[in-house]
Amino acid sequence: MLPYGKLFAFGLQHVLAMYSGAVAVPIILAQAMHLPPEQLIHLINADLFTCGIATIIQTLGFWKVGARIPMIQGVTFAAVTPMCLIGVQHGLPVMYGAIIAAGLVTFLIAPFFSRFIRFFPPVVTGTIIMIIGITLLPVSVIWIGGGGNTSDPAFAGPMNLFLAFITLAIVIVLYRYGRGFVSNIAVLLGLIGGTIIATVLGQTNFAEVGRASWVGIVTPFSFGFPAFDIGSILSMIVVMFVTMVETTGDCIAIGEIVDKPIGRKDLARCLRADGLSTVIGGIFNSFPYTAFAQNVGLIALTRVKSRFVVTASGIILIGLGLLPKMAAIVACIPNSVLGGAGIAMFGMIIASGVRSLSKVKFEGTSNLMLVAISIGVSMITLTVPNFFHAFPSWSQIVLHSGITLGSITAVVLNIIFNGIGKQEES
Repeated sequence: MLPYGKLFAFGLQHVLAMYSGAVAVPIILAQAMHLPPEQLIHLINADLFTCGIATIIQTLGFWKVGARIPMIQGVTFAAVTPMCLIGVQHGLPVMYGAIIAAGLVTFLIAPFFSRFIRFFPPVVTGTIIMIIGITLLPVSVIWIGGGGNTSDPAFAGPMNLFLAFITLAIVIVLYRYGRGFVSNIAVLLGLIGGTIIATVLGQTNFAEVGRASWVGIVTPFSFGFPAFDIGSILSMIVVMFVTMVETTGDCIAIGEIVDKPIGRKDLARCLRADGLSTVIGGIFNSFPYTAFAQNVGLIALTRVKSRFVVTASGIILIGLGLLPKMAAIVACIPNSVLGGAGIAMFGMIIASGVRSLSKVKFEGTSNLMLVAISIGVSMITLTVPNFFHAFPSWSQIVLHSGITLGSITAVVLNIIFNGIGKQEES
């Protein structure tokens, strides 16, 4: 437990790192369903509020729920396409009914799914950590360009590149020459410094802050009581299975970074928290929740391993969900500034994967081929996002995510090359 001032600073750093990704899902859903602006604002507030609750559950834990590690929770992008399809075809009550049902299923099967942890020896977890970092790097590249459409002539213009460069430079200088606390919050100070410079140069727009209300109450079932459709529930359960695979990789990755080995019981608690948070998300007009991979790199970069820091992030997220004006201020951080910091954060995830793989035995084994093929497969959808467009729609949930595709490949190849339980060789 750190002093309150440091808890707030470190926690805010995590929030700023994940904020853009957290609000992207409600924006995408609102656009797909042609929802009015006031409903979009409600979805964003509900999302941030539930993110905070989910993060506190995961970090503090109770009974057999919560891994008690510094794992910030956010909306899973694996659910975006199914939610949009369900919402457009059946409406929001059916979508939230499917989310609640899938969350209950996840909670109940968590102890059984956690038995699969034996399929994640160091060679697999190290590979997955690298894949997480590699597949997230394009996000920071798009942020550096200013976000939006990459074919836009203004994309990656001189001003965007300058802001990204100056933000990254601030992070590097503070990380290298700052001492103690200053070095640890280098990303936060880089984001603040980059935003200040962007404001001076006229590259920020605070108009939305003036329009936002001071207080917004998140109420359950704002769009009506949930309705339950079998097909919608089944599709969302498939999403949660995919999410559990990703959560397993993230949970083990964070465990390695903070030097806390993750066992079967720890993983079961982690997955139960995902399930419970998803149920709460359905009740409060939000979404399915999982570990936010973006923040894994921030833990490695700052070397701050206290789970109470991420608990502070959860409290800040709840505050942002209840104070729309404060959330609007955070939303004013330019994408290019986020991108400059993202290069350091996501690159650090890759470096953490390299560190994990340095403990793996490669001589006289097939582990090198396992790593090579798994990373290669994860690059397919990263290079061509609609590569598997000819496959059935239900399979897109798995095939669309490079992290999931690469993770499954690593697990399968480990069974083929090393068998089950041969962790001493990998």
